Amino acid sequence: MAIERKRRIEEALSVLADLGMPRRQLNERSALCLLALLDLTPGKSWAGAGSPLIGITPIMDWALTHYRKRYAPNTRETVRRQTMHQFVQASIALYNPDDPRRPVNSPHAVYQIEPACLEMLRCYGTNAYPDRLARFLQGRETLAAKYAKERNIEKVPLVLPTGERIELSPGGHSKLIAQIVTEFAPRFTPGGQLVYAGDTGSKWGFFDEKLLLSLGVEVDSHGKMPDAVIFFPKRNWLILAEAVTSHGPVDSKRHEELRDLFAGSKAGLVFVSVFSDRRTFAKYQEAISWETEVWIADSPTHLIHFNGARFLGPH
Repeated sequence: MAIERKRRIEEALSVLADLGMPRRQLNERSALCLLALLDLTPGKSWAGAGSPLIGITPIMDWALTHYRKRYAPNTRETVRRQTMHQFVQASIALYNPDDPRRPVNSPHAVYQIEPACLEMLRCYGTNAYPDRLARFLQGRETLAAKYAKERNIEKVPLVLPTGERIELSPGGHSKLIAQIVTEFAPRFTPGGQLVYAGDTGSKWGFFDEKLLLSLGVEVDSHGKMPDAVIFFPKRNWLILAEAVTSHGPVDSKRHEELRDLFAGSKAGLVFVSVFSDRRTFAKYQEAISWETEVWIADSPTHLIHFNGARFLGPH
């Protein structure tokens, strides 16, 4: 029986992949939810799949009864938000088909397998399945494709001084990198040339490798680059900037790492920790290395110098 349970869960995972579910839903929890929607116990064939109306707690109870998988009561919201919500979005399941007017927070909320999906899945394991699957998916956008499209919409656009446009992965970290290029650089390195801008999605968002090589620096894909590198020809400076959101200021350790990585530079190295606001800066203030700079994006016209007497004097 254990072998049958394992095989059936693997089959359900294969089905979810065929239906184009995102990677986060390709797990045992989602497989068991699909099986519960079909009332597909280990000994039942796919042709015998049913379509019961079933709620979140009954799904969890069903998984325990038929597949020996116990879910703690506090995982109820995980099942609802991380599996069933996506099933409804992907048109695999219907929400409250017996009473669409039922309140969202009703304890009587139920789900049911979508009828066309049910008919297709009853052919799973037969020669007819590939054709039925293709017909089912025809004209439907898979949830994985939809999420990818939404993620592209959320990307952070960055227009370089040359007019070239690149897109960084969504998120506050990318926005801060963009601000380094569009707000910091024009103020403090006018006429500067962007050498590198990192991207959390692909790491190498923009990289002028030829320019960096001309400055005497060669890095490989394993080198932990700063978030942005800007060459300031007027002063022959190479600005190494770290965008700090949840971690990553230029502390003593990072200071040495960057010195080693850019040891061959013909340009002087300037180390900058970048923060979105003073509150974030305050969290990391004690960790920041001497002989570095700090720029705070919501006070863009000022720098904080961790450089001692070099800048002492009247203003």
